[in-house]
Amino acid sequence: MGETLRRTFRSLSIRNYRIYFFAQLVSMTGTWMQGVGQAWLVLKLTGSGTALGLVIALQFLPVLLFGPLGGLVADRFDKRRVVYVTQSLAGVQAGVLGLAVSTGAVRLWMVYVLASGFGFVNLVDNPTRQTFVLEMVGEDQLTNAVSLNSVMVNVARALGPAVAGTLIATVGLAVCFFFNAASYIAVIIGLSLMRAAELRPVARQPRAKGQLREGFRYVRHSPELRVPLLMMAVVGTLAYEFQVVLPLMAKYVFDAGAGAYGAMSSAMGVGAVTGGLYTAAKTTRSPTALASTAMAFGALIGIVAIAPNLGTELVALFLMGAVSITFLALGNTTLQLACAPSMRGRVMSLWAVAFLGSTPIGGPIVGWVSEHAGPRYGLGLGSVATMLAGVLAWRALARLPQQSSADDVGVSIEEEQIESVA
Repeated sequence: MGETLRRTFRSLSIRNYRIYFFAQLVSMTGTWMQGVGQAWLVLKLTGSGTALGLVIALQFLPVLLFGPLGGLVADRFDKRRVVYVTQSLAGVQAGVLGLAVSTGAVRLWMVYVLASGFGFVNLVDNPTRQTFVLEMVGEDQLTNAVSLNSVMVNVARALGPAVAGTLIATVGLAVCFFFNAASYIAVIIGLSLMRAAELRPVARQPRAKGQLREGFRYVRHSPELRVPLLMMAVVGTLAYEFQVVLPLMAKYVFDAGAGAYGAMSSAMGVGAVTGGLYTAAKTTRSPTALASTAMAFGALIGIVAIAPNLGTELVALFLMGAVSITFLALGNTTLQLACAPSMRGRVMSLWAVAFLGSTPIGGPIVGWVSEHAGPRYGLGLGSVATMLAGVLAWRALARLPQQSSADDVGVSIEEEQIESVA
């Protein structure tokens, strides 16, 4: 048992990552509180599932449109300094929304504008933070650190919505946004406490013509990168729309309030913590594990969709959360370990585009289906899409060799560039 615990939490023995981990736990708790508060604010202002989907879409539209530029920033600049800037800007925006709500001045267009602003911050912040983890822990500990990072996010998912639901019911919405604004201070303090000498920075890429095209070509030539990204684009578009569907399930299917929505989000978060710990303890993976996990994830979304009552729904959400985080952790580490260090920021920005940037497309679609056919059908759409994507990806990944060919692909691209110049 002691050996299992040591293996599960081994990356926390690294001081810089340990500081980052607990600082992010505070910040992510605030982020989930704001997510619940924002969803309930939109429903309070409009009562519309389509409007809720549009707000979520606007929050991630910048990632869809400009995501690769965020990866280029991550490859070119010092990641620690970039995270200082992005976290500070996100905190300011949360504080502005809190002021608008607390003074009664908030209007739907303000929520739209601030959601878009957060999206522009996130398009740089996401790939930078993803690749900064590698600089803190190194390649040997990356799978464990990414899994524990997922655990941390979902501990926050369990805590944040539960606290937010209670606060909304007792003192109002504004406190959710104020807490989130203050929580970014923890990350800024954590970054300042890190020991720069213990980081393992990847050489920054100099400015050069055609770097975005180079990133796209690199992914296109490597099936081990291309297949997971395409699968994530499908799943991200139609399945990971829980911020849209779960509030509608709570309000219109189970005839409950913000407290029930908080409980549903928390159940999913507790499940994700469990799944993340399981993934962190594992030291091996098969080439088809990601696709198999996607199929299981899709099946569990279907169970969530047909749950007859709130109690059954909470159990189903727990199980679905466990599998969903395993899917994300496997996808993240598959890409980071399969690509060359010089390409990592650009590859992970495409992961962000597939996972987060797909939301502007899927959010309104799933919101419209949920509003007109019912939230159960919105979940059902994601279930079918995820299982189908998993089946197709499994067939593709099963044909790949055990070892990634991404490094060879990078060499072939460089050779092609030399030939074209010659």
